[in-house]
Amino acid sequence: MRTGPGADSAPAPSSPAGKASDGIPPTTMFSSLKNRNYRLFAAGQVVSNTGTWMQRIAQDWLVLTLTGSASAVGITVALQFLPMLLFGLYGGVLADRLPKRPLLLATQAAMAITGLALAALTLSGEVQVWHVYVTAFALGLVTVIDNPARQTFVADMVGPDQLANAVSLNSANFQSARLVGPAVAGVLITAVGSGYAFLFNGLSFIAPIAALLLMRTSELHRSVRTPRGKGQLREGLRYVSAHPELIWPIVLVGFVGTFGFNFPIWLSAFVDDVYDSGASTYGLLNTLMAVGSLVGALLAARRGTSRLRLLVGAAVIFGILEVVAAFAPHFWIFAGLLVLIGMFGLTVNVTANSTVQMASDPAVRGRVMSLYMMVFVGGTPLGAPVFGWITDVYGPRIGFAAGGVLSFAGALLVGLMLARAGGLRLKVDMRRGHKHLDFVPRQTTREPGSPLEAEPSPETGARFVKAGPG
Repeated sequence: MRTGPGADSAPAPSSPAGKASDGIPPTTMFSSLKNRNYRLFAAGQVVSNTGTWMQRIAQDWLVLTLTGSASAVGITVALQFLPMLLFGLYGGVLADRLPKRPLLLATQAAMAITGLALAALTLSGEVQVWHVYVTAFALGLVTVIDNPARQTFVADMVGPDQLANAVSLNSANFQSARLVGPAVAGVLITAVGSGYAFLFNGLSFIAPIAALLLMRTSELHRSVRTPRGKGQLREGLRYVSAHPELIWPIVLVGFVGTFGFNFPIWLSAFVDDVYDSGASTYGLLNTLMAVGSLVGALLAARRGTSRLRLLVGAAVIFGILEVVAAFAPHFWIFAGLLVLIGMFGLTVNVTANSTVQMASDPAVRGRVMSLYMMVFVGGTPLGAPVFGWITDVYGPRIGFAAGGVLSFAGALLVGLMLARAGGLRLKVDMRRGHKHLDFVPRQTTREPGSPLEAEPSPETGARFVKAGPG
């Protein structure tokens, strides 16, 4: 592999959208697609992602059909994400240690096998709920390695200058597939059953495997690989703990992922219990969320930069919208609010993801991203069964509202901690014509010539204390 610009150093933050800085080409909404390897990657992923969304809808609906229980759907979701909680950090160690393209070829092939196995069981008429549990857990085990490898492989393809844009386009890719997958799955389930949705998903992995094989390895940026050694998990955790700009975004996505992203449980329960409808309506609601998510991803790609204030603000609004949607009096009001929930939820995810990647040293980026995904996705095994039980006992509206309240509270907590770490305080000014709420520098007293001074973080826009002159 050739050495790309900045391949051996931490990625520099991207320039603001539409502007060039220090010879870096201006960031446009689709600038990463100028890279041939990334175009291949994106094309393969959109096919595979469509199959993934079809399987998600079919899996949730199959479990609900077999059991009639939202708790069973929660258990399925929990089993799929439990391996990330248990083994996520080990996946990051492997992503830092092994060549990523061969690793991804292996994980994509393994994911195809899980989809085809579930298709065979369902189409044969022999499927039972424990079969779904086992395949969900097996898929989760593969994801432990695939997720950090795929996330960090983006930097190998596009380099540091386009990293934030490529992360946003990855999310846009995923959400574009979400526009098609749930709708097709809803029609397919109604017409011929869930088995064919699983079959399509298994076959869809041919596309990313072909894309990986067709890439020009000479055009990949050289990856910083970590040699095998002891204490690499602890090293990654120590690295994160020493960087507030990494800790608090990870904590925030942990709150949102655990409490606010239990949509398979809530939407299936709303469709079944509140609106007395079927799989096609469930697919429609997922598609509407995808519309909002796609808008959020494209707006993030256009920005080209990530700021913690945007992350916290989007998380606060996300929590509020969930509470409002939970008590929406009519179906179309509920459906319209899902579009906004999708947009702000995706903004939280993309902003946190790109902030963490851009602020991480390449040598530990796999471990940092595995911790990120372990907290974001791995919280689901904790939250899904609890919210499945709340939804069964107290109803979908209470379950949905409880997730929104906890997401909102987590966002406020992280916002205050970031302000504290950055030497800021919340200023309230209710005078007309003034900004009512704002974070301003905290008044501090220090001796002349003190070695501590506040310095703005270019990656986040927050201010952190730095020792030493300059």
